[in-house]
This record gives sequence, C-alpha cells and structure tokens, in this order.
Amino acid sequence: MTLEAILAYLHITAILTLVVFLASEAALCRTEWMNARVVERLARVDMIYGIASGLVLVTGVARTWWGVKGSAWYWTNPLLHTKLALFVLIGLLSIKPTVMYARWRRELRATGALPADDQVRLARRFVMIQAHLLVLIPLAAVFLARGFGK
Repeated sequence: MTLEAILAYLHITAILTLVVFLASEAALCRTEWMNARVVERLARVDMIYGIASGLVLVTGVARTWWGVKGSAWYWTNPLLHTKLALFVLIGLLSIKPTVMYARWRRELRATGALPADDQVRLARRFVMIQAHLLVLIPLAAVFLARGFGK
C-alpha cells in the first residue's frame, strides 16, 4: 500500500509540474511580451516541460506495473489507451514549439534578432492546443480509476 501511495504521489507531482510549465509557456509566448529574456526563458521552460512529460510517462507506467490494480487491469482498459493516445498526441504537438524555441534562441544569440510576430503566434497556437487537449486526460483518468471501460 505504501508503494501505491508513493507512486501516486510521484505521478501527481510530475503532472502538476507539467501543467505549471505548459501554462508558463502559454503565458510567455505572446507577441506583445517577446524580448531576448523571454526567448531564453521559453527554451528553459520548454526543457523542464519536456522533462516533466517524461516523468509523467515513467511514473504512470510504473503505477500500471507496480500499483495495486496490476498491469492486466490497466492495460486491458481502453481508457488507458485513450489517455496514452492523448499524451502521445500532445507530445507530438510539442515538437514544433520546441524546435521553434531552439531556433529563436540560436538566432538571438547569433544576430540579436527576435522572432517574427507570426512565428510567435504559431508557437502559441501549438502550446494552446496542447493545453486544451491536456484537460481531457484527467477526464479519462477519473473514469479509468473507477473501473469504467472494463
């Protein structure tokens, strides 16, 4: 029972970290706020967001293997696959802003140039799509935890 509680704690902490840093990206990635410090900060925030995403995945999988319900219970439930599909989709959508932030940072350091407004808006659009999809994962999670989908 202690292992289950620790796994749940680690998973929830990773989720909260992911949400905080995704929200930070959304807040920072605005044309009206873009400056050299924001470009640098976006790259760092995105790195932490990526690390948190990896920790969410690792702790979530750990819960399915070593949790009280067991892997057979989790992996045969389509709601787990729904959660994973949404998570993978969000991960794929996060690639574009990550690449953009790295390019902005390189260009800033090389030439001092800030990203164009249309590029900032595009990156923000991808971040906001991720944020809006992310809220569907806890919906699937609460139903999964209560045995729906079996």
